[in-house]
Amino acid sequence: MTAIAQGRAAGSGTVRKLLAGGLVSGALVAVLVATALGAEEAVPGIALPGPAVVYGLPVLRVLLDLAAVAVVGLSVLPKLLGFDDPERTEPVMRRARPLAVSFAWAWALLALVVIVFQAAELNPGTVPGPAAIAEYVDNVGAGQGMLFSAACALVCAGIGLLAVRFGEKVPAELRIVVAFFGLLPIPVTGHAVDSVWHDPIMISMELHVMGSAAWTGGLLTVMLFVARDRGLLARVLPKFSKLATAALVLVNLSGVVTGLSTIALTPGTELPASLVTSEYGLLLVAKTAIVALLIPIAAHIRFRLLPRIERQEATAVVAWAAAELTVLGLAYGVAVALTTATIA
Repeated sequence: MTAIAQGRAAGSGTVRKLLAGGLVSGALVAVLVATALGAEEAVPGIALPGPAVVYGLPVLRVLLDLAAVAVVGLSVLPKLLGFDDPERTEPVMRRARPLAVSFAWAWALLALVVIVFQAAELNPGTVPGPAAIAEYVDNVGAGQGMLFSAACALVCAGIGLLAVRFGEKVPAELRIVVAFFGLLPIPVTGHAVDSVWHDPIMISMELHVMGSAAWTGGLLTVMLFVARDRGLLARVLPKFSKLATAALVLVNLSGVVTGLSTIALTPGTELPASLVTSEYGLLLVAKTAIVALLIPIAAHIRFRLLPRIERQEATAVVAWAAAELTVLGLAYGVAVALTTATIA
């Protein structure tokens, strides 16, 4: 390997650590801190899940979310690259397609392990066997949702293997649709509202999850696979910028609507007091503040850096994207903690 090639490989490794490391570390730190602050105190005579479940379950959940985000981003990537210049885009996709398969397998495996931990959470002090796990999946919607998500992830892996073999003859739209289908059951694992507004709130949650995945996954894959090619980045980033802008609006609106509606429709709560008196309300405020931090970062990339990128000038876009991904990671961590937080 030449010195230039070695330098490029080292630089590529640094970029991967900066981008993926910020996203993963932000998510893990946020979910662990939120879990620690919201941990239940032991009550005599009432069995509580052990630390392995209390902390292991949210960590597994956030890792599952990030694996799904990676699959969504890698599925969207060919649409962002376009199909009119295969000599330039095909080398990128040859590196991306196997990763999509790997992350789909990780997604499926994590979903199955999450089911085990969820069953253990409902049976403190015991290690659930096959019968207990089957009973949990049969009776609890969260278990059924995770199982369906795992099945979709396996389908993603199968379609991804076909894409590795046959390239873009396997429609990108098919990969995108299946990946998004796998995200749909994830809101089922959170709070359920017993109200005539249940279905609209669930739709809002699902839009929130899909918008977040498209935004985060798209940004991560564009920066990982395209950022070093100024000419290709000048074509791809404007497309992603439109997607990210729509996702930013969708994520903010759906998040606020879902959060406030969940509090308002839960018996024993009232707005705005519950925003500062309940664990759920405090986490919702924290997540809203975190997402608000994304607006100036995204605006800087869109309005200050993008015009220079379109002129194929050197910019610090990777560093700004790493900051955005780190904040997105924090939001993902808090979002997982929200699914089990006490509302009343």
